[in-house]
Amino acid sequence: MSAYLIINILIIIVPLLFTFEKKVNYFKKLPNVFTAVISVGAAFILWDISAVRNGDWSFNPAYVSGSRISGLPPEEILFFITVPYSIIFIYESLRIYIKERMVSVNKLLMMTGILIFGTASYLFSDLSYTSNVMIAAMVVLILLLLKGRSVDITNIFFITLLVSFIPFIIVNYFLTSMPILEYNPEAITGIRFLTIPVEDFFYSFSMTGGWLIAYSFSGKRIFFKNN
Repeated sequence: MSAYLIINILIIIVPLLFTFEKKVNYFKKLPNVFTAVISVGAAFILWDISAVRNGDWSFNPAYVSGSRISGLPPEEILFFITVPYSIIFIYESLRIYIKERMVSVNKLLMMTGILIFGTASYLFSDLSYTSNVMIAAMVVLILLLLKGRSVDITNIFFITLLVSFIPFIIVNYFLTSMPILEYNPEAITGIRFLTIPVEDFFYSFSMTGGWLIAYSFSGKRIFFKNN
């Protein structure tokens, strides 16, 4: 069993064990969960395939299986199932213990974020991963902005984004310190938190935000309300 497969198992083991727990009732939400997983995961897998072909990153053969699917080890594709399954489980669990309320987000603030990410993508256009991850983060903000002239987002949405960074740091530390995932220094800024490229934090934000937004649409979950 590869190290990357073990990490995938550890990511999803707790949500799997509690899928049929009565308070969360996660099993009843699985159709909407998998709709979100597949729709957003497909986009990130295509990005992953392109990035590997472009040489932005590669997988250390010592820690993954020898087989490849469009250049990706099966464990990497599995990652785009185990992670969102667990993230949405975190969201649904938080809803049980934290009172849900709407948090108003200023339209100007959202547009400023979009401008910052767009500008950063242009300024780092010679660093392919850095530039692309800024575009991904910008797309998430645009999707939020398109919900209305002003956007009200539930506190659980924000809390889930924040909480998800805890397992993200743990998992990515192992992925980048062993390393299972190796980055091309010509594709990133070289700025790291521990062994994690700073770009990965924006990558995580984009994935988590994208999966939660897709989940809200598939299950008609009220993350947002338009004024």
